[in-house]
Amino acid sequence: MGLNAPRPAEASVLAIDAGNSKTDVAVIGADGAVLAAARGGGFQPPRVGVEAAIDALAEPVGRALAEAGVTGVAHVSACLANADLPVEERELADAVQRRGWGRTTEVRNDTFAILRAGVDEPRGVAVVCGAGINCVGMLPDGRTARFPAIGKISGDWGGGAGLAEEALWFAARAEDGRGEPTALARTLPAHFGLDSMYALIEALHLEHIPSGRKHELTPVLFNTSAEGDPVARSLVHRLAEEVVALSTVALARLDLLDEEVPVLLGGSVLAARHPELDEHIGTLLAAKAPKAVIDVVTAPPVLGAALLGLDHVGAPPEARARLRAYYA
Repeated sequence: MGLNAPRPAEASVLAIDAGNSKTDVAVIGADGAVLAAARGGGFQPPRVGVEAAIDALAEPVGRALAEAGVTGVAHVSACLANADLPVEERELADAVQRRGWGRTTEVRNDTFAILRAGVDEPRGVAVVCGAGINCVGMLPDGRTARFPAIGKISGDWGGGAGLAEEALWFAARAEDGRGEPTALARTLPAHFGLDSMYALIEALHLEHIPSGRKHELTPVLFNTSAEGDPVARSLVHRLAEEVVALSTVALARLDLLDEEVPVLLGGSVLAARHPELDEHIGTLLAAKAPKAVIDVVTAPPVLGAALLGLDHVGAPPEARARLRAYYA
């Protein structure tokens, strides 16, 4: 049986939100009812290849379609990590379409799911800061603003991984005398039970501490900043500057700088609501886009993928309202 409605002859939307670590899938009826949902593993085409990544999606998609009692849908709305460029979105859309899950398919970068989940209509800007950092904007007429968001080669700075690297850089130089003093030289190794940056550098280099654990240092950076350390605070302030730079450029591209419009913050770093970061973002954004309204997205991104799907099929407002109420 479905989750909250009888099974239809055909479902309207297959919504997919696929991140690096997990995938959420939902089958949506024409009336906005969630007929079935499933969760799967991460989506990493750069590591495993496009077809293998789509194979990983097929498992939760198959479970959700079976639970909904349908073999396909009218439209597939997939918001996928690592779909950073339009050419990648097109390649992934073709790969998904070949699976025959829906009559039509649209693939977007997963940041669009976070934006759409946080707005009542597809109008606004979202900045996401988790492991990396990205920003998108959209309007009801279909216009969008976006950035490649591939890393330093596309001009990016920030994200949890980048902040951890920056904190380690300053701490290492503080300990050996090349840089200015900072409490990070003490707080970063202490997080792992070590007494010096040298010990931490050695442990990371020899992989006694897996490199994947470096992201744990981002909260340490914020705590050190909150305790008044000038170097840590400078990194927090720079992140705020990056968030505002991304959002105001996106607003300008969509001619929204002087309008009342939502600027949504998402991802683990921004959703943590660090007071100093929030305050600095608010101050800087007010100077450049005084009518912008900042909010933090807490709704699941699969809701955004589903809403984009309902937008595509022209679903009535009450269908979108029913869908949003389900995820509330």
